[in-house]
Amino acid sequence: MVVLTYNRSAEVRATVASLLALPDRPRIIVVDNASSDNTVGMLSAAFSTIEIVCSPANIGAAGRNLGVALVATDYVAFCDDDTHWEAGSLSAAADLLDRYPAIGALNARIVVHPSGETDPTCERMRTSPLPSEGLPGPPLIGFIACACVFRTAVFRSAGGYEPRLFIGGEETLLALDTLSRGYSIVYAHDLVLHHAPSPHRDSALRRRMLARNRALVAWLRLPLAQATGATLAALKTFRRERTGWQDTRKLLALIVWALVNRRLVSPRIRAMCRDVEAAEREAAN
Repeated sequence: MVVLTYNRSAEVRATVASLLALPDRPRIIVVDNASSDNTVGMLSAAFSTIEIVCSPANIGAAGRNLGVALVATDYVAFCDDDTHWEAGSLSAAADLLDRYPAIGALNARIVVHPSGETDPTCERMRTSPLPSEGLPGPPLIGFIACACVFRTAVFRSAGGYEPRLFIGGEETLLALDTLSRGYSIVYAHDLVLHHAPSPHRDSALRRRMLARNRALVAWLRLPLAQATGATLAALKTFRRERTGWQDTRKLLALIVWALVNRRLVSPRIRAMCRDVEAAEREAAN
């Protein structure tokens, strides 16, 4: 179990305590993204059986790569500092991955607290239009970073999380590269992760990062028409958030990097993306 945290000492303490109480008994690796609230000191004092990785800087989602570097098991699960897994779900995930070698990653159902409702993204995953023959659940073109279980070798071969994306839609590139290696990503409704969203969030920054990263991933892996459309949408977001020049300059510099590293996904994966996007547009109407 790799847990990523940044300046949420109270939340991560509760998360680690819940993970230690699981009957699945996962090995727990906490990656601290250079917190300034004594997260590392607190965790070291409170929990003697976990491993703590201290990133020298806040590197966003790529901090998870530091945790995976220490993983010696075939499978690795992920958790954020405001989530926790339900008892039995990790063992059930391992059983599924044992039985279905074509699956590279599983996405759990997220139960949001305090409402107890299923996260709307998971509801969309449950109704994925992609054919599920030979799989234990609906196949996906993406996953949620804090609610997934990966084959460790697949995560590593796909490159983990790209540091330049930092955070916000950072899963998309890893998902496309997992699919490109011939593995499926599957929604497993019976695996459950609980999420009590932290109040410590910068929603405006996240909107900008999501828009920027959609554009970058498109330039890295998708057709030019999608890359151009995602870029125009990002520029509109920057203007709306009144960060136009600053964010546009950074985006343009990263597009140059993306073009150098551009590797278009296969027609099969592009067709999967079109089918999912069409189903989501229909559901929205």
